[in-house]
Amino acid sequence: MNDVVRVRFPLERDDFGWPPAESEALWARPVGAAAFRLDNTPWFVRGVAADDVVEARPDEDGVLWFVQLLERGGRVVVRVIPRHDGPLRGDRQAVVDAFVPHGVSGEGMATPISMVALDIGPEGPLAAIKGLLDDGEADGRWHYEEGCVTERWLRLS
Repeated sequence: MNDVVRVRFPLERDDFGWPPAESEALWARPVGAAAFRLDNTPWFVRGVAADDVVEARPDEDGVLWFVQLLERGGRVVVRVIPRHDGPLRGDRQAVVDAFVPHGVSGEGMATPISMVALDIGPEGPLAAIKGLLDDGEADGRWHYEEGCVTERWLRLS
């Protein structure tokens, strides 16, 4: 039961062709008959985060596809796009470095867009993190979007 598998999530593209894929696969570990605990932070999938438990079923080719969320793990996912015309000059590592003091981890991708997916733990200082995100957007360091949030995060708005 400790084997790592990939659970695939279908993605819906908007009028601008975003996200740049039809699906995204996330690493997961089996925790039951058709239940899997997600093991990484999504780039494009909305509404799930690492540590969430999802139901997935195989298709005729054996690909595991997301069916439904079973249990929240309490993590928050925020995607940050460093502005190339701002003080960070598009530097993904500078984004990650800004959040490390708050116990946040992040992973950057260079293509098709320079972006960082932040993984915020359930015990993280959410008010400080949200304040930093808002300050960075206001001063031109980055744009950000919420990929998966908790009730605790929503109470900050």
